[in-house]
Amino acid sequence: MHSDQSVDEILALQQRWDKLRIANIYDVLDAMGYGNQVIDLNIRPLLPHQHMAGRAVTVRGARDLRTAADVQADQQQQTTSFIGVGELIRPGSVVVVDTGGDGWAGKFGEMTSWRMKQQGAMGVVIDGCIRDYLGVIAIPGWTACVRGTTPIEGAGRWRVHATNVSIGMPGTLAEAVRVDPGDWVIGGADGVIVVPQAIAMDVLVKAEEMEAKEQAMRTDMAAGMSFADAYAKWGRA
Repeated sequence: MHSDQSVDEILALQQRWDKLRIANIYDVLDAMGYGNQVIDLNIRPLLPHQHMAGRAVTVRGARDLRTAADVQADQQQQTTSFIGVGELIRPGSVVVVDTGGDGWAGKFGEMTSWRMKQQGAMGVVIDGCIRDYLGVIAIPGWTACVRGTTPIEGAGRWRVHATNVSIGMPGTLAEAVRVDPGDWVIGGADGVIVVPQAIAMDVLVKAEEMEAKEQAMRTDMAAGMSFADAYAKWGRA
């Protein structure tokens, strides 16, 4: 993931994205003609209160069809494992994994998650399963958006084929949602949404304005204003 922005600039943006509700980001994208940016709704945080945002580091993989001898020979080649993926992580990243359709082998686990977290990643989005549920949910500031959990070891059953390339994650309103390295990925209780890098700042500003209106509307209604009057004043529903 290449960027002309400094780490401090990226983390400042990450903190802004992390405060936004997925539904509000969707409303902005939809109004801009990008209504198909929601990843399959079965891919969501392990815990409903979790929320994450970050710039995509992409991974494409598939079932491992090599022989046992081939697997052993390749063990030291970092491009075939998440050890190699870890070298791409920068502060404010989210790792997005296209599994190639493998639904059962674990693509991540507690210890690999710790490594990514220590390098600055905020979480992971996987079209598949993760291992070590209890360990993963205990990592502070880490969010795994996945289809479920599994005990099955991925080594020898699934492998990384490419990193930081354009990938297609299964979509909700479209067959696939394209994810490019550097796109913003936001995950929370309502699902996972992808904001293309080219329009990210415009979306961010508009979503922040929407959030501010909603918060003002909540404040007015908590003070006794009717919904009708608050809606007429702020225009959110």
